[in-house]
Amino acid sequence: MNGDESRRRRGSWTPDRELLPLQNSNYQDWDEEDVCRFLRTQGLQKFEQLFRDEKMSGATLPYVTDFALKQLGVSTLGDRLRLINCIDKLWQTPIDAKVFNDPIHGHIELHPLLVCIIDTPQFQRLRFIKQLGATYFVYPGASHNRFEHSIGVAHLAGQLVKALYGRQPELGINHRDILCVQIAGLCHDLGHGPFSHLFDGKFIPLTRKDLKWKHEDSSLTMFEHLISSNGLEGVLRNYGLMLPEDLVFIKEQIRGPAARSDGEDGLPKDLEWPYKGRPKEKGFLYEIVANKRTGIDVDKWDYFARDCHHLGIRNNFDFERFLRFARVCDVGKTKHICTREKEVGDLYNMFHTRATLHRRAYQHRVGNIIGCMITEAMVLADQHVQISGTGGKMYTISTAIDDMEAYTKLTDNIFEQILNSSEPELQEAREILNNVLCRRLYKWIGQTQPAGKKIQHEEFDVLADQVAASVPSTPVEIQLCPEDFIVNVVRMDYGMAEKNPINKVWFYCKDNPNQTIKIRKDQVSQLLPEKFAEQLIQVYCKKTDEESVQAAQKYFVQWCINKNFTKPRDGDIVAPELTPLKPDWNNTDSDSDDSRPLEQTATHSKHSFSSRKERAFL
Repeated sequence: MNGDESRRRRGSWTPDRELLPLQNSNYQDWDEEDVCRFLRTQGLQKFEQLFRDEKMSGATLPYVTDFALKQLGVSTLGDRLRLINCIDKLWQTPIDAKVFNDPIHGHIELHPLLVCIIDTPQFQRLRFIKQLGATYFVYPGASHNRFEHSIGVAHLAGQLVKALYGRQPELGINHRDILCVQIAGLCHDLGHGPFSHLFDGKFIPLTRKDLKWKHEDSSLTMFEHLISSNGLEGVLRNYGLMLPEDLVFIKEQIRGPAARSDGEDGLPKDLEWPYKGRPKEKGFLYEIVANKRTGIDVDKWDYFARDCHHLGIRNNFDFERFLRFARVCDVGKTKHICTREKEVGDLYNMFHTRATLHRRAYQHRVGNIIGCMITEAMVLADQHVQISGTGGKMYTISTAIDDMEAYTKLTDNIFEQILNSSEPELQEAREILNNVLCRRLYKWIGQTQPAGKKIQHEEFDVLADQVAASVPSTPVEIQLCPEDFIVNVVRMDYGMAEKNPINKVWFYCKDNPNQTIKIRKDQVSQLLPEKFAEQLIQVYCKKTDEESVQAAQKYFVQWCINKNFTKPRDGDIVAPELTPLKPDWNNTDSDSDDSRPLEQTATHSKHSFSSRKERAFL
């Protein structure tokens, strides 16, 4: 069947080929004459004969590159750029793009290739994984899932790379680059497990202690499984992607280069350019989805806006301004995405928003203890829940990450699966989850901070023992053991540990957009933070009776005294007889004269448990 007959049967054919509205037809169905007509509409008729001689049809257009044109005899760089740019227009807004109505970004269009990926079981699984995990049990509005976040990241990734493409055509960004960046944004969270970071941050370290695993590892494996199990290799090729080069590029954007070390910017020291998907000249493309250098990327932009929207927290960062001022500049021998020098304050707002979200929501004291209780239930149920994988092989909750067919079936639904089970082996896990639903939670004891040296990760396992060993100097009627305490160490920072991430950012000025500069903190404001990281230590008690909780509070205050930690906020209330024993805790920075004598605080201690019980439900 020839091209005309094919179009006639689809109802898109007209007798006058010159009247065929190419802009409304699928370029993949074009024959050689359709391609030549398109060139005429773009003012490139001098290349008609060349394309006709080479039998260029619409199906071959995605593979037209600068190198290919040079081989065909198009010697002038300007002519090659004009040809590539006009061809790229064909698929940047394809005729069969799908429109999504997103509460954050409004109506967004996604390329049909992205829609093919979305319409797979592996991606649809993200509908059933909460973006904020156990935080949903604290903030009723936090019901959004990884599914919509991933679509939002794909949209913003396309917005940024297209902005650079339109602003700087000399960068050589092509349709393959745009599609790969969008696909990486779409698939960067495929590897998340039940309740998002609870799974890879708490559950897996407890159940598979010898395994160094992050959700990004499974994102790569799940992406490969998604492509192969749904037969999408041909679809990728139809849209001009080159395999395996472009697949490598997509995976590198999600996880980073295959070879990693502690070199500058997290890259290997012994390699000049560690990436294989794109050359060094296009290294800036790796800064869009997951920016390992500065932490400024579209993943954060979406979850800041989306999480703030659902949590009811104000978002102080305007990513639209970054999109408007983003520009690729030469920094030494590499190219980086830079922004105007006047945007430095907005970038500080971005990282402050991140810290605010962690303090108010992600590390909420009630959300954290619910996460611990869900983790306990999953650990208890691990060996008693069977998930069918490849070839009918059965996997547990913790081993499902070894098989993507089994992992595809593992979502937040594991909560209800355990809760509604009838197996006697799951009785203890069921009771914990039922306590979560009925709000019978472990009791909040208090929060403190190290006054000097930070607690190292290898010390985390002995903290509960230390609290239990800190018997108060004044007698207590209840004796507690390490199993009665949960100690949660939280790191709060701007995304780069103790470092200021803005020190990694390059800026340009309006008068010379090709000259890059760095901006010191003291050039911005005197009101910016002096430190960019801190540790919070949250302590809970598993015993919930009033006597045990009051005793645990005194154990906790005594531990803070022994370890020279900061004074708990309510230390004078829960342990008024202990706090005077540490002299520096009696100093005050308050300018107010309205301070009660110490002996008056004792009269309030008997009310402390009931007030704390009320606050625990906030």
